[in-house]
Amino acid sequence: MDRKDNSDYLWDGSGEPDPEIQRLESMLGKFAHRGARPVFPAIVPARSWWSRIGWPMRLAALSAATAAVALLVASAIWFMIHRSRRIPAPIAESPSPSTWQVARLAGEPRVGNAAIEGQSASLAPGQTLVTDGKSRANITSSDIGEIEVDPDTRLRVVQSSSDRKRLALDRGVIHAFIWSPPGEFMVDTPSATAVDMGCAYTLQVDDSGAGLLRTTLGWVGFRLDGHDAFIPAGAVCATRPGVGPGTPCFEDAPLAFRAALTKFDFGPADQRASALDTILAQARKRDALTLWHLLARVDVNDRGRVYDRLAKLVPPPPAVTREGILHLNPAMLDIWWNQLGLGDVSLWRTFERSWSQSKVAQ
Repeated sequence: MDRKDNSDYLWDGSGEPDPEIQRLESMLGKFAHRGARPVFPAIVPARSWWSRIGWPMRLAALSAATAAVALLVASAIWFMIHRSRRIPAPIAESPSPSTWQVARLAGEPRVGNAAIEGQSASLAPGQTLVTDGKSRANITSSDIGEIEVDPDTRLRVVQSSSDRKRLALDRGVIHAFIWSPPGEFMVDTPSATAVDMGCAYTLQVDDSGAGLLRTTLGWVGFRLDGHDAFIPAGAVCATRPGVGPGTPCFEDAPLAFRAALTKFDFGPADQRASALDTILAQARKRDALTLWHLLARVDVNDRGRVYDRLAKLVPPPPAVTREGILHLNPAMLDIWWNQLGLGDVSLWRTFERSWSQSKVAQ
């Protein structure tokens, strides 16, 4: 007689039972669950960090990312447009690394007393480039960068060695885009020296020797006899003969804030107190740039007020103390500056050491 295979007993209980399997069932049966079948919650995929944050934070993150991309794109476009103006090296021989190549963009710019023949010329140390009211020029050095020279400008080459390149802007306006290592390129004005820290900027000097530096990319150091100002992108800094660089501020600062800062830096001494009151009252978090500089520029009796306002806007790191700042501790000032996110001050300190060593060598 046919009988169902006993292997079916394992699956659906049909067929001839196996004695050994029945024995195991009898032994394990006492452990069987006899209540209702448990109900387990549905498995939901873990939410990503993006889905966990609210829409305001999502919009802020998207805005920040968009702004960063826009800055990179704008910088690349600016770079490509200006690079396209660069003058090709003469076919006969390559220019000396110490020589700037000058391109005539409009009018009749002159090198010394000689007009530029053709479209380009060389500008060596000791020579001067002059543009009149209708002339514009562009100077380029492959290992330094390029500078566009506006009308009514007088620009001199002071030094052009392997580790230091230096121009002097006697008057007029230049627009610089520099790719040499930080601290190697400088522009003297009658009242301060601009030190490139990897950036793009506009520098102007009027007939009195007063100047204004506006940074558009990276940051620039402005100095006179150890009196320093750091100008990040979006900020400006004025300078005056006999005084040196003033206090930098962002261009979008309130008008009253900027007017008070000019009065504090260059106005009569009896107006400084009221100007400082206005500056502290109107300072935004973004104006920590200005307040950090003021720590070393105010009278010692006012330093505590500046510290307190700055600490409220940008709390100092743990290594920075009120007492240390009131005594202008250099290390603490540098740590707090880096907390502002406007540039690494260690680059500037490296430049300062190099500058001091070169003076000793001379």
